[in-house]
Amino acid sequence: MSTADTPYPEKADEKSAPLQSTVIDHGNAQIVSEEKAFGDLHRSFTPRQVHIISLGSNVGSGLFIATGKALANGGPGTMFLAYLMVCSGVWANLQTLGEMTIAFPTSGNYVDYAGRWVDPALAFGAGFAEWLGWTAVFAAEADFFVVLVDYWTAGAVPMAAWLSIFLVLCLVVFILPNKAFAWLQCFGSMVKILLFILIVILSLALIGGAGPTGSVHDGSSWTGGSGFRNGFGGFANCCLLAIWAVGDQVFIGVVGGESKSPRFSMAHAATLVPLRVGFMYMVLVVLVGILISPDNPRLFGASGAAASPFVLSVQEAGIKGIPDLINACMIIGIVAIALESIYLPSRMLRTMAIQGLIPSWIGHCDVQGRPRWALAITSVVGVAMTYMSLSADGLTVLNWFISITSASFFSNWAIIAVTNLRFHQALRVQKDKLFEQTYPWRSIAWPLAPVWLLLVCLMLTVCLLYAAVTPLGGGGFTANNFFQYTIGFLVIILFTAGYKVILRTKWQSADTADLVTGRHIINDDELAMLDAYYRRPLWRRIATYLSLW
Repeated sequence: MSTADTPYPEKADEKSAPLQSTVIDHGNAQIVSEEKAFGDLHRSFTPRQVHIISLGSNVGSGLFIATGKALANGGPGTMFLAYLMVCSGVWANLQTLGEMTIAFPTSGNYVDYAGRWVDPALAFGAGFAEWLGWTAVFAAEADFFVVLVDYWTAGAVPMAAWLSIFLVLCLVVFILPNKAFAWLQCFGSMVKILLFILIVILSLALIGGAGPTGSVHDGSSWTGGSGFRNGFGGFANCCLLAIWAVGDQVFIGVVGGESKSPRFSMAHAATLVPLRVGFMYMVLVVLVGILISPDNPRLFGASGAAASPFVLSVQEAGIKGIPDLINACMIIGIVAIALESIYLPSRMLRTMAIQGLIPSWIGHCDVQGRPRWALAITSVVGVAMTYMSLSADGLTVLNWFISITSASFFSNWAIIAVTNLRFHQALRVQKDKLFEQTYPWRSIAWPLAPVWLLLVCLMLTVCLLYAAVTPLGGGGFTANNFFQYTIGFLVIILFTAGYKVILRTKWQSADTADLVTGRHIINDDELAMLDAYYRRPLWRRIATYLSLW
């Protein structure tokens, strides 16, 4: 098959060094990235793999399980509005991040950008928030893993044993080369996509009354006061669960930064991922709201007993076998998300080390292209956070993890938006012709995306503070509830401000901001690939977004 007939042409060697590690002619400058001294992160993600991974990224417990908690907190109408707002933020985030990643495809991504175009203190705060948030996701996925396997064992196996099995399954992957991680992520993404299709078809059948004990669902949960529950407090809690479930999507930017063709891979992901996230989440949110009453005592968060609303609906219809299949697929999806949750923060630590924000030895890679010390530190902290569930009520610890992650995600959305605005300011002041080069890629209707992203983050901040001071169910203000919601937000602010004060970092001037180091110049092979791609008819280019392989 010729390059023109291949959906994802691949010409570069899989073990080639990162683009930012090479010497590149750019005007009169020679660009030599400091990353070379830290060892190479092998550019082992092919465009096809990036595409497949992006299809299933951030689809896991937040979609298949935590929607039950959101339904119990706010009802179907409130949940729909909350997820719609957050999904619009995903679009704005990837549009904003995408144009910077394509121009400067550095591993670690926007942490590097924040340091060079805004302030090193903001880069430290962003990197720390990303590391903390995703490490908390790893621990939360471990709790959900126990919930799912306990569906079969019913408490016969101790929680500590299941947590240990989960940790071994996840951490042994990072002993293997990066290509093993890439293919495992592809497999996990495919399983999650197939699970989504299965659940949609099954849900439509259940709505029509399928199953020995099934009944027709007429959407009655939207009426009688159940559609919009708990006022703004219900909306606030749904929003925070939504941002935790959807994720910050920075994983796609990091993978795009390590791909062989950032211009192709990241441009596709920036368009595809928001559409995929919005479609998946909004469809399943609507189906959950029709299938399950928010008053169902078995919903996760309603009684402290975790359960997938989709599994519950199948059980209530009396259908055998399907709940076990759904449960098995969700376990695979959760393990895939957990792998992302070690991979991504380890890259954040490496980037911070390269920038001099933390000790340099943390950023060094081994011969396999793995940041071994960053992986080790992240793994140790992830293991410690995972076992915290054994020393306290599991649901309480899980709520703390969710709160930390939610705060870190929307904080970084705001940082990405501010960084992008400063990036454009530097381009304008320095009269840089970045967007006039061959095959440029720019955010749609800029500055719509970064401005809207800041507005979404402002609303999420209001939701966080409201939920912290006004607990659901009444009872008034308590210090425990306040810190449960705000601990991640406060830690990020304190660490960023402390770094700024202690090290006296300087605000970057638009006149001198670095628009050279790590800049991606399209090489001959990549140019030939893009030429072949854009010679195709429009319908064939659209088909590359829809293909699963």
